[in-house]
Amino acid sequence: MTSDKKTPAARKKKPTATSAFGVGKREAHDSSAFYNGRMYSGLFAEPLDEKTLKEIEVPPPGAWANQIYCHTAEDMRHIPDNSIGLAVTSPPYNANKEYDDDLSLNEYLGLISRVGAEVYRTLRPGGRYAVNIANLGRKPYIPLHAFFYQVHIALGFLPMGEIIWQKAKGASGSTAWGSWMNAKAPRLRDLHEYVLVFAKQSFSRPDKGESDISQEEFMAATLSVWEIAPESAKRIGHPAPFPVALAERLIRLYSYRGDVVLDPFMGSGTTAVAAAGNGRGYVGYEVNEEYVQLAQARVSSSGVSNES
Repeated sequence: MTSDKKTPAARKKKPTATSAFGVGKREAHDSSAFYNGRMYSGLFAEPLDEKTLKEIEVPPPGAWANQIYCHTAEDMRHIPDNSIGLAVTSPPYNANKEYDDDLSLNEYLGLISRVGAEVYRTLRPGGRYAVNIANLGRKPYIPLHAFFYQVHIALGFLPMGEIIWQKAKGASGSTAWGSWMNAKAPRLRDLHEYVLVFAKQSFSRPDKGESDISQEEFMAATLSVWEIAPESAKRIGHPAPFPVALAERLIRLYSYRGDVVLDPFMGSGTTAVAAAGNGRGYVGYEVNEEYVQLAQARVSSSGVSNES
C-alpha cells in the first residue's frame, strides 16, 4: 500500500505572483509584473545596483558624531557625505508654535527641501529618512504630508511607505464639533500623525550589521498603524516633543547597532536619547540654544554613554 502523505518538498507552498484579480497569500511573491507596469515608468529615481552601492565610500563615525550643533540643518557642514545610517526627525510644522517663523507654505517647503538635500547628502547608501509630520487646519485642510512627498521625491528620495502614528483612540466628549450632530459643518478631529519613510539610492542596505529588534516588535513595527502615546510638552519643556518610544521603534527597525542617527530638527533631543539608549551614535542640529542645552541635558540624564 502506498502512502498519500506528501514529502516536505511536495508540501512546499507555491510562490504567488501579481494577478489581474489579486492574490490572498504572499509567500515568495513575484511582483515584477506590477513594478514593470507603466505606473512606475519615470516616476521615481532609479535605485542603484548593489555592486555600485558597495563601491561608494562610507566614512566611519568621527569627532562630528555624538554632538548637537547649534546651527541650521540647511548646512550640515560638520557631517561627511554618505556617513549616516538613519535620519529621524519631527520638523516644526509652521503652525504658530513658539519656535516657528510663520513662513508661507512655499517658504516653509523651501526650508524642508534645503534640509532634505543635506540629509540626502549625509545618508549612506540605502540609508533611511523617517519624517514625523501632521496635517494642519480645517478650512481648508492642509495635507502637509502630501507636499512632503513631492519635495523629497524631487530630491531623489525613494518612498518606502508611511506609518500612521495613532496617538489616541478618542474619548467621550472629545470632538472637533463644527456643527454638533448636524451635516451643516461637521469637523474631523485628528487622532493621528504620519511618519513618512524614504530611502537613499536603494530600498535595501548593501552593508551588513547587527539588528536588535525582537520578533514581536518587528511584527508590530511592520504594520502601518502604530499606537504610541504622545509625550507631555510640560514634562519635557518643549512645545511639541514626540515620544522616545516612537523614535526607538524607528531606530530598531531601520538601523544597525553602531549606526549614527541624525536629527536635523533636534528640538528637545528625543532622537538623541533614543539613539544613545539603543547602541547607536547620534548627531543633531537645532537653532535654539535653549533647546540645544535641553537636549544635551536629556542625553546626560538618561544615564547612557554618548560614545558610539
